[in-house]
Formats: sequence, structure tokens, C-alpha cells
Amino acid sequence: MNETVDSELEALPADQRAKFVRIAQLIESHGLQNIREPYVKSLESGLWEIRMKGRDGISRAIYVTAKPQRVVVLRVFVKKTQKTPRREIDLALKRAKEVT
Repeated sequence: MNETVDSELEALPADQRAKFVRIAQLIESHGLQNIREPYVKSLESGLWEIRMKGRDGISRAIYVTAKPQRVVVLRVFVKKTQKTPRREIDLALKRAKEVT
């Protein structure tokens, strides 16, 4: 599954990939509990999203915390609507069952 998420991340425009790396570094240096909007937002059922915005649009990386200090990215996608699509949340929930 890590390869799937890696390829989803690689498919993003370069500026959104760079934003993902920057937010991941913020999480690493300041701790997950100290990072809030506009960088991350709670979704549902223990899912959170990393919010990336760039010249070419908006994308999201849905993640879950496996341990207090471990973030597991489950799904990366380009967001085309105002609301996170249900199918993306359902896919992330399915993948979460495989890692928790």
C-alpha cells in the first residue's frame, strides 16, 4: 500500500508535493498535536487531512495516527469539489483497516 500512496503523491503537481513535504516537516518539528488549520483538519472516524494548495489547484492527503507519534498517509488526491468526496473517505477508511 505504501507504493500506492507514493505514486499518488508523485502524481501531484510539483508545488503541491512541495507543500506536502513542508507540512510533514512542520508536523515532525512541532508535533502533530500542535499543527492545526490551515495545514490539517479532522474529517471523521479518526481520519485527518493534510491540506495542500498550489497554482494548479487543491489536493489532500488523508491520514490516520497509528501511534501518538506516527502518521500513516492513506490516500493522496487532487480535490475538485468543495467537500471531500465520500468515495475518498471510504477508500481511506478501507486502507486504514489494513494498517491499524
